[in-house]
Amino acid sequence: MIQVEGLTKYYGEHVAIRDLAFTISKGEVIGFLGLNGAGKTTTLKILGCVLLPTSGRVVIDGYDAVRDPHEVRKRIGFLPDTPPLYDEMTVGEYLAFVAQLRGVPPNETRARVTEAEEKTALREVDGALISTLSHGYRQRVGVAQALVHRPAFLILDEPTSGLDPAQIRGMRELIRNLKGTHTVLVSSHILPEISETCDRLLIVHNGQLVAQGAEEELARKLGGGSIEVEVRGEKAKAVAALEGVGPVSVAYEDNGVVGLHVEASPELRPRVAQAVVGAGLELLRLDRGAQRLESIFLRLTQTSGAGARAPEVAS
Repeated sequence: MIQVEGLTKYYGEHVAIRDLAFTISKGEVIGFLGLNGAGKTTTLKILGCVLLPTSGRVVIDGYDAVRDPHEVRKRIGFLPDTPPLYDEMTVGEYLAFVAQLRGVPPNETRARVTEAEEKTALREVDGALISTLSHGYRQRVGVAQALVHRPAFLILDEPTSGLDPAQIRGMRELIRNLKGTHTVLVSSHILPEISETCDRLLIVHNGQLVAQGAEEELARKLGGGSIEVEVRGEKAKAVAALEGVGPVSVAYEDNGVVGLHVEASPELRPRVAQAVVGAGLELLRLDRGAQRLESIFLRLTQTSGAGARAPEVAS
């Protein structure tokens, strides 16, 4: 569906992205991660035919984004970080207007608007002025305008921004339901949402792609990992016993049973067992823990000073 080769963008003498290269298959849901200023928004705007690249090539559904931008725009839905809304319109009027701009036939417009509103839980505010909506509803209208023409490729820049927990859960379900029917690229700072909704990750740092792959694959490439421990006994004694193996955090405590997370290689499990028994605690469970997305992201984007780079694990 998407092929990106050597994508570079300069703003004057400043390079925002440099030599990005990746492919996205039809029906995939991809998470796009990076710190502020890493080049995420620039990349999304180029994919959305809002910006021209300085060099490189972007092909979407067989069409070159520079040579055939109008054909590409027909096939994409784009939610920018600030939704493009018209406050003087009602939700239904606005979505019908967007559908017409996107080439939806007039006899299909109402059905497409209804479909987009149902997917984003907006039916109840179809007749409400956009200016009267809360931030959460405005965000959902932004998603609906990106969906109304049934695009093959959907770009969502911070789709859960400003949503409450219930709305975030609904957005997560929406993105999951889009999988297969649409190809989706999601940029978000809410790492658990990326972890739960995306098939693969693209991670950029200082304008360059530093990693791509499934979360589990990146964890294996980076090494490290964690150990999950459950013991019966005093929490303070358990933490003190395990700090000699690696950084320790308490996951839960219930009726004398303590769950702990140790940031250490799973190969150190024998040392963990010895530390627990040596401290006079009862060992109830000892498992290999999955490396968390937050840990993966921080390791890939950490810098120790000017010009420092994250470890390269891009395939």
